[in-house]
Amino acid sequence: MPETIAVSGLDGQVDEESILAAARRRDAAAIAQLYQRYVRPIYRYLYSRVGNSADAEDLTSQTFLSALEGLPRYRHKGRFAAWLFTIAHRRAMDHFRRHRPQVDFDDRSIPADGPDPDGQVIQTEAREDLSRRIGALSEWDQELLRLRYVADLSFAEIGAVLGKSEEAAKKSLYRLLATLQEKMEADGG
Repeated sequence: MPETIAVSGLDGQVDEESILAAARRRDAAAIAQLYQRYVRPIYRYLYSRVGNSADAEDLTSQTFLSALEGLPRYRHKGRFAAWLFTIAHRRAMDHFRRHRPQVDFDDRSIPADGPDPDGQVIQTEAREDLSRRIGALSEWDQELLRLRYVADLSFAEIGAVLGKSEEAAKKSLYRLLATLQEKMEADGG
């Protein structure tokens, strides 16, 4: 029978360290909890990289299989998400080595809010302008944006994925956002 996993904290959040310990012992319920917690963010991140749902699904599966294989060697240091996203990042890089073209950092599939056609046109144009600007960024800057806004990682986790300190990741992102904002304001956008 699977071990009962402890709950800690006032918000009732399950203690990830306990879940990881159980998952390392191949507890199916714990593995399922980790999968449920991270499958959507990992998929969104990979989809933002490859732009194709079939490839993103395949890479997501590969990420979780690699994580499952490596779990017995993983030592929890409060950064499981960073470890998992590092695996996902490597799977995406492997994919690009095999399939050269890379998609833009774009999300045109999200419809504009509201019934106002003029507002929708303005939002679409603003989104396209931002997409062009993001597409012109270096791969490292695009990755920084993906990890923060698509994968929703903390600065500590981003730093761990990119091999930087938490503070360096935070400063890099804030500088990048300030530069983007300055350029958009200068161009009247």
